[in-house]
Amino acid sequence: MKISRPPVRSKSTEVAEFLRQAASIPVNAAPRGRLIFALDATASRQPTWDRACQLQGELFEAAGELGSLALQLVWYRGYGEFQAEPWLADPARLRQRMTAVQCRGGLTQVGRVLEHAVRESRHHRLNALVLVGDCLEEAVDAVCHQAGQLGLLGVPAFVFQEGNEPAAAQGFREIARLTRGAYCAFDTGSAEQLRTLLRAVAIYATGGRRALEDFGKRQGGLARQLTRQL
Repeated sequence: MKISRPPVRSKSTEVAEFLRQAASIPVNAAPRGRLIFALDATASRQPTWDRACQLQGELFEAAGELGSLALQLVWYRGYGEFQAEPWLADPARLRQRMTAVQCRGGLTQVGRVLEHAVRESRHHRLNALVLVGDCLEEAVDAVCHQAGQLGLLGVPAFVFQEGNEPAAAQGFREIARLTRGAYCAFDTGSAEQLRTLLRAVAIYATGGRRALEDFGKRQGGLARQLTRQL
């Protein structure tokens, strides 16, 4: 499958584009928002794992403040090791489970993440999938097929890429496109941006675009950029 290379853009442009895409995503209301949070725990992420855990833990805290969002932590690493944790709404327990994970060498398993999200969505309504990783080492055609299935179920994928590996960026963008989700790259220099974006995803999964717009009015900055797109 041939995918055209997107033009090089600044981090601020990437974030603005992510917010623009997020504003256009429809959402089906549910009594409690349900969000899968999937992490790449392969060895390539070890150098920045502690920092990533801190940032990602703030998503759990945002969910706890909302009080109506259940999250499931999913991670992969090593030789085919794949784990889906129980659904939880307690941010302290979520953070504890995440920080207990240690990185190990192995190939990515993005396809298994998408398959799991499809199964979960068919069992109970799923509002969104968040995927955080730096590489994509699987056949793009197969991954895109799975992403298309998730898209047909109405579940957007918010894909956050750590770093800027070009092949991974192309594949991650396709996942976001096929699920009608959004993609954004981040690094240690964009921690504040990622924090705002993760919080925005938690709010979106709970209350949809209207709640996201209210958040933008209160938050200002990047969040306000999103409200201007609504």
